[in-house]
Amino acid sequence: MIDQMMDYLLGHRWVLEVFGVVLATGLVHFVARVALGHLGRRIEQSRNVYDDALFEAARGPLGWAIWVIGVSWAAQLVGSNGQAEIFEYVDPLRKVTVIGLLVWFAVRFIRVVEEHLADPAYRKQPVDRTTATAVGKLLRASVIITGVLMGLQGLGFSISGVLAFGGIGGIAVGFAARDMLANFFGALMIFLDRPFSVGDWVRSPDREIEGTVEEIGWRLTRIRTFDQRPLYVPNSVFTSLTVENPSRMLNRRIYETIGVRYQDVGVLDRIVADVEAMLRDHPDIDTDRTLMVNFVSFGASSLDFMVYTFTRTTVWTEFHAIKQDVLFRIAAIIDGHGAEIAFPTRTLHVEAAEPEPAAEAGT
Repeated sequence: MIDQMMDYLLGHRWVLEVFGVVLATGLVHFVARVALGHLGRRIEQSRNVYDDALFEAARGPLGWAIWVIGVSWAAQLVGSNGQAEIFEYVDPLRKVTVIGLLVWFAVRFIRVVEEHLADPAYRKQPVDRTTATAVGKLLRASVIITGVLMGLQGLGFSISGVLAFGGIGGIAVGFAARDMLANFFGALMIFLDRPFSVGDWVRSPDREIEGTVEEIGWRLTRIRTFDQRPLYVPNSVFTSLTVENPSRMLNRRIYETIGVRYQDVGVLDRIVADVEAMLRDHPDIDTDRTLMVNFVSFGASSLDFMVYTFTRTTVWTEFHAIKQDVLFRIAAIIDGHGAEIAFPTRTLHVEAAEPEPAAEAGT
């Protein structure tokens, strides 16, 4: 039995060659995994953008590439000793698969670099996330389109014919997808002009749009409203929409009108002076900006003075805490001068009724 098997193997030497190729492929794959594991631990200590991106992008495609090359080589050995027509497709399929793996590697590399360039853990001055996302999307689209064209060329298709068909078909698609193209160019304008970025708080006085920008896509921008609802806005809307970006404010404003009683007119000038001095000494008030405390009007039931100033912070929660502290201090100043904050009052003057003339005597 063994002799017959040895005779068969000697007569079919290609079987041993195929076995050897598959075994060698498995060994190479195992060695590559072990080497990548050691290399990964070394790279994690460096925190270099491009080293980490290269390793992360190559780890998956490299293992598949080893098996694709090994299995295709074994299939060619089988095909050289067989007459089946299916083995004629081994070489084109190998080319297309290798192109696909290269595209996979390039797309992963671009994505990881995009994430790391905008990550403060990798760079002291990270790139704006919106810009990194825009450039990354353009590069990935270019890589994928190039890979598809190379794959078609590898399968025997004429690239010039494909491009000519795409040019003619692009005209028809352009008319049929005007809204999609409008959204695409709207996204392009957002990426170029950068009126807002991912993470910014935006709102529009023209429409009921307010929330935090979560994602800027080629067709839609996703905004998370303050009640946690996702709002999907077509990018073409932003070409004709007024958008406010409170996240880019330099300061936040405190603008209040406070009234005291009319009987406190004698101390009003000192109240105004003390409030202004308090604001100028307050550590959270930006004194480089406009700061005004002035008596402005005789109200219906109060003497009104205006407080107009700016905080150093733009964080909404911190601003309200500072504003609360300022208002409490103003109330304490008013109380310290023996005055009171006025509230709407009405005084009713009743004239005394004239006495009726006394009845004539004898009537």
